[in-house]
Amino acid sequence: MRVIDTKEIADKVYEMALEACVSLTPDCKAALNKAVENERDGAAKFALETLIENCRTAENDKLPVCQDTGMAVVLLEIGQDIQLTGAPLDDAINGAVRAAYSDGYFRKSVCDPITRKNTGDNTPAVIHTHICGGEQISLTFLPKGFGSENMSAMYMLKPAQGVDGIIDAIVQTVANAGSRPCPPVYVGVGIGGTFDTCAFLAKKALAREVGSHSDREDIAEIERIALERINALDIGCQGFHGNTTAIGVSCEWAYTHIAGLPVAVNIQCHCVRCRRAVI
Repeated sequence: MRVIDTKEIADKVYEMALEACVSLTPDCKAALNKAVENERDGAAKFALETLIENCRTAENDKLPVCQDTGMAVVLLEIGQDIQLTGAPLDDAINGAVRAAYSDGYFRKSVCDPITRKNTGDNTPAVIHTHICGGEQISLTFLPKGFGSENMSAMYMLKPAQGVDGIIDAIVQTVANAGSRPCPPVYVGVGIGGTFDTCAFLAKKALAREVGSHSDREDIAEIERIALERINALDIGCQGFHGNTTAIGVSCEWAYTHIAGLPVAVNIQCHCVRCRRAVI
């Protein structure tokens, strides 16, 4: 039995938050650079180059790469052979988020949904915990901005709509969003499960590396076709048209009920700021 104090988890979350809010992931930067090379539209190419320059400046000057430093989303996979000690896990994580957003001078964006009163410290974080085998903890930190989150959608499709219906839902969500989520976007998709698990799967998909593919060939094909159709929409970088509206589509799936086909589409702007660590 491995014993881990939740302070060790909190310290790692603090470190990840400070890094994520000022720097895009290497795979996202590579995708944006590839988009520049492939772009033929002058305005879109200029916009992509500006995004890359913004990323470079943010990293060099330790400034937020986007003014919306988002809600802190934390995914944990905790091995069942671990004993946690110290402060309650959620309290430790929220303390780390609170400290990182203060020390990094990041925008505090969390508020009551009815009164709209700001909590003042960007907590509580959104925390998803999964118990798995082993003696390790896998951590993912994703600061999720709402310019893109607001463009997400949930569909309860009929089973007969099948693969074509899934792809249509993905593409239609991006088409409806237009330039509002600051494209080129990264699209996370949940397929199956129930209403709530499907939405979680879409968020989990955004934690995958940009350009990665599902291990299932049929789902990888959905990713490929959806990305191809999205990039044929001609929305382009920041809405300036061009051939890169999305830098990737990632799908996660779960078994579902015989009467349903839930599909959730979670939109992420070009600022993919996910960080991963193992304790």
